[in-house]
Amino acid sequence: MHRASGSCYSEMGGISETGRGIPCASRESRRSCELIPSSGSSAGFTLLEMLIALFLLGGVLAVILPRMSFEEDLRSTGRKLVGLLRTFQGQAAIDQTPLRLYLDLDQGLYWMMVVEGKEERLPLDPAWKLPRPLPESIRLTEVSIGQDKRMSGRVGVTFFPNGRIEPVTMYLMDDKSHLLGVAVDSLTGAIRVSDERFDLPLNRLIPDRVKILLKASTQTGADGAARGGSPSPRGVQ
Repeated sequence: MHRASGSCYSEMGGISETGRGIPCASRESRRSCELIPSSGSSAGFTLLEMLIALFLLGGVLAVILPRMSFEEDLRSTGRKLVGLLRTFQGQAAIDQTPLRLYLDLDQGLYWMMVVEGKEERLPLDPAWKLPRPLPESIRLTEVSIGQDKRMSGRVGVTFFPNGRIEPVTMYLMDDKSHLLGVAVDSLTGAIRVSDERFDLPLNRLIPDRVKILLKASTQTGADGAARGGSPSPRGVQ
């Protein structure tokens, strides 16, 4: 007895209930019959559709990748600088010794010095025996310590044993003139980062009790060395 061609037969002449037009050799092969599609139609992308999709994807990447690249360089340098400020702040408090971060705006270098009375010395940490350069595409365009603005030369930022940092605002710029600002509020210790210039000055009116703490820098030689006549570590001319 014959059935429709959509049935699946076994060796014993049985009929599979789920066959799809291909005869099966045994009962064990019924499962494979169930996996065979009943029609020859296929679903997928044509070559033209794939080419269009690749073209659109390439256009999107061409627009996004360059912007991601410069933002990452500038912002990663900003994050590194903020981490450096926090590290020096904690180190000065732990060692109970003032530290000073020097920034050379002309050469794009920065280095650390330990303040001992009216003298300065290189830190014992071998990682800071030589100045570190900023990335080639990044430069410091402006650094302000309090109301003293510098656009060239060397500037020193002092970190006090009580955990405070001199009020400093600095601006980084890449080779495409994109700006990133980093500012320290000496009153609260907050560090702000912005891709625009800061509208409001962070150096607000400081209470007298705080001024006394900040004036300790004059007793350790921080003020004089930070503004000029700073010693040069090895490698800086």
